[in-house]
This record gives sequence, structure tokens and C-alpha cells, in this order.
Amino acid sequence: MSKLRVGTIWLDGCSGCHMSFLDMDERLIEISKHIDIVYSPYVDAKEIPLEVDLFIVEGAISSDHDLSVIKTIRKNSKRILALGDCAITGNISALKNLVGTHAILEKGYIELANINTTNEYPYKIVPKLLDKVIPLNEAVKVDLFLPGCPTPADAIYEVLNAIIEDRSFDISTLTRFGK
Repeated sequence: MSKLRVGTIWLDGCSGCHMSFLDMDERLIEISKHIDIVYSPYVDAKEIPLEVDLFIVEGAISSDHDLSVIKTIRKNSKRILALGDCAITGNISALKNLVGTHAILEKGYIELANINTTNEYPYKIVPKLLDKVIPLNEAVKVDLFLPGCPTPADAIYEVLNAIIEDRSFDISTLTRFGK
């Protein structure tokens, strides 16, 4: 049996779900017998590879860069797993939607900035924010959803094993939103 080609990424999120992934501890060695991590913050890949079997995506989409990345991931992947509440609902990242992009930029880059003498937003170095933060499934087809904030390591482990063994799983027994 060949190993599954797996990628991971976090978009607009805190990386807590990736920390939970690492919290699988010694179980990572067991999982590594069945998967190859081909793209991740954990490895030094620069380009999203082709023919990924499973892409695990944490975080919401809040910028034009995030949107471009998720579309490339969808094009290059057989399945996408939305990992965590931010990827599934927008969660904390989507709180920006309550006040709008302009108010966020104004507060962060004009009002509170003590070195910004131009009173302009740094679009040359910061990706352009979308008008609204959105969950992954509003931009691309998502195949699997695994909630949590952050998603517990045990739930990630169980889902990865179910995918490796090509069997179903019941997320309601593993985790819930906000857990």
C-alpha cells in the first residue's frame, strides 16, 4: 500500500489546530508509516504540490492571498479536510466582519501605529483583506469537516486513521465546536 500524500496549512487562524496535530506525540510516528507530509509549516516546501491525497486546512479566508492559496489547494488535492472552527465557520477570525475591513485597517495601521507616518495601509507587504472573512466552504468544495477550537489531538488521530483505513467516522463522538 502506498503512502497518502498529505499537506497541511493554516490560513487566518492561530495555528492552535496545528499544535494539536503535534500533540499526537508518539502517535505521529505510527501515522508517518502511512502518510508523507508533502507540504506544511513543518516542512520546507515552497510550492503547493500536485496530486495531494488529503490537504488539512486550518483557518478562515480573510485575504486575497488566502483565497488564491485555497483555490490552488482545491485544484491540486483529492480531498480537503477543514480542521477547526475557524476553517468551518470563520470563528474568531470572522469577528472582523462585525466592524468591517476599513475599521480594522484604520485601527491597526493608522490609529495605533506609531511608525506609520504616511497614514496609508501597507498593501505592498500585507495581503489585501477581503471585505468579509469566510469559511473554506464558501470558496471551495470541502470534503471533510473536523471542528474544535482547537481540534483535540485524539480527534485528529482518529480521523487520520479512518482516512488511512478507508472507513467512516463519527465526529460527534470525537469533538464538537468550541471544544
